[in-house]
Amino acid sequence: MPTPLPLLPFPAPGPATTTTARRHRRRRPALLALLTAALLLPGAAPALADSHEEDSGSATDTTDTTPAAAGTDFRSAGVIGEDRTGSAVAVSGDYLYWTFPAGAGRQITAEVSVTLPDPALRGGAATWQVDLYDGLRRRQPCVGGEPAATADPSAATLELSCTLPVIRPWADSWENDPLPGAYYLRLTATELPEEELGLPFEAEAAVSSRAAGGSADIGGRLGAPLVLTSRAGSLDTGSTDESSGSEENNGAEDEQGEEAVPATVPEPEDGWFAGWWTDRWAWTAAGGLLAAAAAIAGFRLVRRRS
Repeated sequence: MPTPLPLLPFPAPGPATTTTARRHRRRRPALLALLTAALLLPGAAPALADSHEEDSGSATDTTDTTPAAAGTDFRSAGVIGEDRTGSAVAVSGDYLYWTFPAGAGRQITAEVSVTLPDPALRGGAATWQVDLYDGLRRRQPCVGGEPAATADPSAATLELSCTLPVIRPWADSWENDPLPGAYYLRLTATELPEEELGLPFEAEAAVSSRAAGGSADIGGRLGAPLVLTSRAGSLDTGSTDESSGSEENNGAEDEQGEEAVPATVPEPEDGWFAGWWTDRWAWTAAGGLLAAAAAIAGFRLVRRRS
C-alpha cells in the first residue's frame, strides 16, 4: 500500500502580492472620484439654468405685454423687451424710436416688420433702415441680419433685422464695444420718393437675445450700466451765496426725485452683468481632471519601464 503524500501548507502571501492588493485598494477611491465628477459636471450647468429659468419665470408673470408705442426721439422712446413688442402707426419720413435693456454676455437681435403704404399711392422703390445705439448713443454695427432693405413699388411689407455683437461687461474708453445698459432702436426711410412723404405706414418691433457662453467673459466690469434717467438735470449758475440750509434742501429734493423717477429701461431678467457661473467652470474642472488622469497614467508608464 503506497504511503500518502503529506499535505503542504498554503504559501503565505509574499511582498509582491501584498503590494499589488494595496495598489488596487488605493486606486479605487481615485477611480470613483473621477467617475463621480464625470457624471456630475455635465448636469451642473443645466440644473443651474433650469433653476434660474424657474425663478425668472415666476418673477415675470406680472410683466406688461401690451405693445409699446414708438417715440420720436431718444428721450421719448418706447420701452420694449423680450416679453414686450413695440408697435407704431406713423407717416413716411418720421423717425421711430424704441429702447430695450441688454445685459453682459448676451447677443441681441432686433427685428422690425414694416407694413408699407398702399402700392397705388406710392411712386417707386423705397429704402428703409434700422439703427441700434447704446446707452451713450453711439451707433453700433450689425454683425448679422439685414438692417437696410429696399421695397419694390408693389411690395406690401418689409422685414428688417440687426444682430449686435456680444455685449461686453467692460471695455476701454477708446473702444466702441457694446456695453450693458439701455439700447435704442431707430427705424426710418433713408431713400423715399417725394410723393410718398406723409403716407401712413405701420411698424412692429421685437427683440430677442441668446447667451454667448463663457467665451465672451472678461475680467473687468463697469461700475454701473449705461442707463439714462428721465429726470432733467439742474443748471449750475456758479453762485456761492447760497446758504448751507438751502443746499441741504436741494440735496433732499434731488434724492426724492431720483427715487421717484425710474430709469428709462428696467433691469433684464438675468441682471446687467452675468453671474458667477459660466461654462468655463465646467471646462476648467474637466480639463483639470483629464490632466490629473494623464499625469497618473504617465507616471505609471514611466515607473514600469524603469
